[in-house]
Amino acid sequence: MKKLLFFSLTFLLSLNALAEDIYKRTLKLMGSRFEITVIAGNKAEADEYIDLAVIEIVRIEKLISSWDPNSQTSEINRNAGLKAVTVDRELFNLIQRAIKISEITDGAFDISYASMDRIWKFDGSMNEMPSEEEIKASVAKVGFKNILLDEKNSTVFLKNSGMKIGFGAIGKGYAADKAKDLLLSKGVPGGIINASGDMNTWGKQPDGREWMVALTNPLNKDQAFALLPLREGAVVTSGDYEKFVKFNGVRYSHIINPKTGYPATGIISVSVFAHKAELADALATSVFVLGKDVGLNRIDQLPQVECIIIEANGNISTSKNIKINSP
Repeated sequence: MKKLLFFSLTFLLSLNALAEDIYKRTLKLMGSRFEITVIAGNKAEADEYIDLAVIEIVRIEKLISSWDPNSQTSEINRNAGLKAVTVDRELFNLIQRAIKISEITDGAFDISYASMDRIWKFDGSMNEMPSEEEIKASVAKVGFKNILLDEKNSTVFLKNSGMKIGFGAIGKGYAADKAKDLLLSKGVPGGIINASGDMNTWGKQPDGREWMVALTNPLNKDQAFALLPLREGAVVTSGDYEKFVKFNGVRYSHIINPKTGYPATGIISVSVFAHKAELADALATSVFVLGKDVGLNRIDQLPQVECIIIEANGNISTSKNIKINSP
């Protein structure tokens, strides 16, 4: 009888596994295209899960948006040079982690980039480069070391008047992480949060296969140059496929070095694999700024982080543990 019960349970579990399917929804959140994919037993269950993810992403946006005058981030910016602002522990911890990444990357990543004057235009309207003086002045208020944190009181103070912080380089990745964590806590066996190219996965497909990610060929956006499995982690790709300008034969990316004010050159695509999309997001931007050699060296020093770089001349470089499969 026990054997019969055991086999009956096994058979039922197998039927449940086969009944699971992949459900997707595409929508606009945080000003970007999000695609949320979940594995569920039916559409109603999937819709419930996806609704929960959307609510979480909207919550994160309200917390970190510098465009929303009612957000805590806007309150920090309004009080730059005036006083410290008490914030939720979640925002405090996010800023604290961002500063640590700034330290790791020697300032190539810096959330105070929001203080930068927008002198570079990538809409085709620029006819000449800004002057050296203009470029230097554009980053005068940028500097993560002037973001002062009080751990005990959970306050944030921007030391200099006119300073601002912004989460454009990690916000979508952080939101993807939080949505994934929430769905995991609800027992969703697998899925993908695609935050405008910031991919975050967990579990496997219903047939047991791993999730695969195709990396776009920046020299031909209709083709993929690599197909890689993504196991319980995230991949973020930063590229200048369309947002760049050329002066004197040099291609200048829309990703700007927050220390110098000059756009990154020499690289057209960076893909970073990490356990969190927030970290991958920040490092992808950093490698663009640091350049191929320094960027790869920095990535190779970080545990469980990998990187693929495509240079403007088409050369592909990878961190030490990556294996690329052609699609």
